[in-house]
Amino acid sequence: MTDRWVIQFCHCHYGPFADVARQYAVLFRDTPYKVLTIYLTGQANEAVAAQSASDEVIFLDFPSRAVAGLKLTPIRSFRRIAASRDVALVIAHRTKPIQIACLATRLPVIGVHHAFGDYRRASRRWFANLFRHRLALLGVSDAVRDDIRGRLDWPPDRIETLHNRIDVNAAHQALASRSEARDALGLPADAPVIGNVGRLHADKDQATLIAAFARALPKLPEGTLLAIAGSGPLENQLRRQAAALGVANRVRLLGQIPGVARLFRAFDLFVLSSDHEPFGMVLLEAMIAEVPILATNCGGAPEVVGEANRLFPLGDVEMLAGRMIASLTLPTDTADHDRLRARFSDQAARQRFFTLKMTENILQA
Repeated sequence: MTDRWVIQFCHCHYGPFADVARQYAVLFRDTPYKVLTIYLTGQANEAVAAQSASDEVIFLDFPSRAVAGLKLTPIRSFRRIAASRDVALVIAHRTKPIQIACLATRLPVIGVHHAFGDYRRASRRWFANLFRHRLALLGVSDAVRDDIRGRLDWPPDRIETLHNRIDVNAAHQALASRSEARDALGLPADAPVIGNVGRLHADKDQATLIAAFARALPKLPEGTLLAIAGSGPLENQLRRQAAALGVANRVRLLGQIPGVARLFRAFDLFVLSSDHEPFGMVLLEAMIAEVPILATNCGGAPEVVGEANRLFPLGDVEMLAGRMIASLTLPTDTADHDRLRARFSDQAARQRFFTLKMTENILQA
C-alpha cells in the first residue's frame, strides 16, 4: 500500500513561517497521511527542517526574482514533486504558493491567508474564482476570514478560520525564569515592567504606547518601566518622543532580541498596540508566560484576548493609560492559560481542522 501525502507549500521559512509549517504539519500526526513541506524560497537549513515537524522537507531555494509573476520554472518544479507521490491535498500559505499549486496540479488546495487585503486586487479575485471548484481558503483569524469573505462571493464553508496556535508544552518548557529573563534583557530585578514586542514601525503604533505610559506614570507603581523589544525605522523618533514627554529614563528600547518569546516572564504586563494585527502571536506567547495582556480592539487581537476590559481603541491614549493603571494596581484573575489550551493549542486546532466541511469533503473523497 502506497503512502498518502499532504503537501504543505510555503513561500519561505523566514520569520514566523517555519513555526507556521510546524503548526500545519502536526495536524496530521497520528493520521494515515504523511506531510511533505516545500519552501519555495530560502536556502536549505537543518534547523528549519527539524522545526517543520514534517516527514520530508524540500527547499526549492528560488531567489525572489525567480518567482515574481507566475514563472514556469517554479510551476514545473512543484508539478514534478507532486506527481512523484500519491497526494490527497495541498495546503498552501500565502498567495504565490496558492497560485502555483493551482496551476501546477489538479489537486484540491486549501489556501491559508495570514494578512489582510490579499484579495484587494481584481486579478487575485479573478484567479481565486477560476479555481474555486477545488480551492478553499482559511484565515488565521475571524478578522482575516471576514476580510476575504467581503471580497469573494463564496459559500461561507469555503472560507473558514483556523487560528494560529502554539505548542503549549514546548513553549512553557522553553521559558526562562523571571530573574533569568530580566538579566537577559538588562532590566532591574524589582521594577514593575510593561512590555511590548514588535517592529518599530507605524503599524505597531508604539507612539501611542509611549504617550499612554507617560500619561499613566504618575499613578503607576514607583519605578515602573516600559520595555519595547524590536528594531525598525522609527527608533530615533520614539526616543525623541520619550524625551519630549519626560519619560526617557523610564522607556527602554531593547533592540532586536533573538528568542524573545522565552523571556516574557520579565514583564508584569504586556501591551499590543498594533493597528489591525491579523492575529498576534505575541499574545499567545504572553499567555504562555502567564503575563496579563492589553491589546487594541481591532484585527485578530480581540479573538485572542476575549475580555473587553483588556481592550482599547487604536490610538486611544487616555483609555490605554487607564487600562495600564488598573492592570498594575488592581489584582487580576484571568483564565488565559485555560483559554490558550482550549482555543489556540495544537490539539484544539487539530480538532477544528478535521471537522471543517472543506476538510471532510477533501479527505473523504
